[in-house]
Amino acid sequence: MNQKTNQINIELTDEISKGKYANLAMIAHSSSEFVLDFIQLMPGVPKAKVNSRIIITPEHAKKFSMALSDNISKYEKKYGLIKDFDELPKFPLDIISSKK
Repeated sequence: MNQKTNQINIELTDEISKGKYANLAMIAHSSSEFVLDFIQLMPGVPKAKVNSRIIITPEHAKKFSMALSDNISKYEKKYGLIKDFDELPKFPLDIISSKK
């Protein structure tokens, strides 16, 4: 008996494959969706930029959370515990000082 395997072909364009750097994420939700904003904070720039916004269903949010947790566990087994911190990164906002 032949069994078909479910297969999804995924295309990764050159532009998307470069990725976007984010050092902050904000998450919001409604009854029907989760909104994940990935943000880049830059030294000396008082305004942060949202690099990417991903909107997913609650079911996919839960699967994403489980997959991320699984990957973090595998990472820590291989490389050691990831240091946790309770505050946002701090960047000096007055990097360029004027000298007279």
